[in-house]
Amino acid sequence: MNLINLGFSEFFKEQIVDEKKDYSAARVVLEHKHSYRVAGEQGEWLATVSGNFSYSATGRFDYPAIGDWVIVEKMPGEQKAIIHKLLKRKSAFVRKVAGLEIQQQIVAANVDIVFLVMSMNQDFNIRRLERYLTAAWDSGAKPIIVLTKADLCEDRTFYRNEIERNAPGVDYFVTSTVTGEGIEALQMMLKEGKTGALLGSSGVGKSSITNALTMERKMEISEIREDDAKGRHTTTHRELVLLPSGGCLIDTPGMRELQLWDQGENIGASFRDIERLAEHCRFRDCTHQNEPHCAVQRAISDGTLELARLLNYFKLGKEAAFLERKLKAQSKLEEKRKQKKVSKGIKRKGK
Repeated sequence: MNLINLGFSEFFKEQIVDEKKDYSAARVVLEHKHSYRVAGEQGEWLATVSGNFSYSATGRFDYPAIGDWVIVEKMPGEQKAIIHKLLKRKSAFVRKVAGLEIQQQIVAANVDIVFLVMSMNQDFNIRRLERYLTAAWDSGAKPIIVLTKADLCEDRTFYRNEIERNAPGVDYFVTSTVTGEGIEALQMMLKEGKTGALLGSSGVGKSSITNALTMERKMEISEIREDDAKGRHTTTHRELVLLPSGGCLIDTPGMRELQLWDQGENIGASFRDIERLAEHCRFRDCTHQNEPHCAVQRAISDGTLELARLLNYFKLGKEAAFLERKLKAQSKLEEKRKQKKVSKGIKRKGK
């Protein structure tokens, strides 16, 4: 198997130093709950992390995720391997895990392009797309919007206008896996060594795009519900597949929710128009709500900025600030626990 096709580059090669002779680099192509499938020059194997790896890990972020490069040891006479080391990531699309737990989850690692997929039907939601864009800008990968089901859409103008107004500067493609429209353009972006990841809600057509790009039925697909145009969950796991074009593609399960993770600094990248307007406000600390001579509020009044977009900007900012406070509080508790452990260890040695 060609490591370059798998996305192996100098960035990862430079990290491999003083490794044992029977160790080699491999990429995580399938992620299970407690195990992985990795691909390397000698083929694909099931893999688990070593005891020392598990002992050194402090959280989910320290464990391999789909798209990661790892150092593995092939088990003699078995189609299994042990993961000894995780190589530094060049990019990672991250979200907060669902629920109250303050932990981050890597959706896809070492990706060059994040394809944000939305269907051109009732399930289209520009506010949701703004949220995805915020996480995408933070990932280190290039975000590209993919509009699907063009063959079922009678009026494309609405969707184009929404994208151009609310995602300024972001490239987008209109596609149909039925007619083939836009598929070749996506293939051209995923040449040798490039990795893309498909992200979006259930039923937007991610698996259909994967099948079209691989030119075979790699992923099962389901029809959308007629009553609300929402899709059924089809993909149940994250998987990296090799493409005939020479690149790689990661298909992911549809996300019911995308909670931001420490991405407050990148909200401005998704709302560049608001940030630019804010530069013309009279007061530097303008909150864009009740202050006089507010350029943002003036744009709302003259119709050049949509109120719903500004409200979403506020909402994501508050969410990021809340998470930041939680993370600081959690960090302080963890530091106290560490200090207690050290103190106990010193007391035991003194006895």
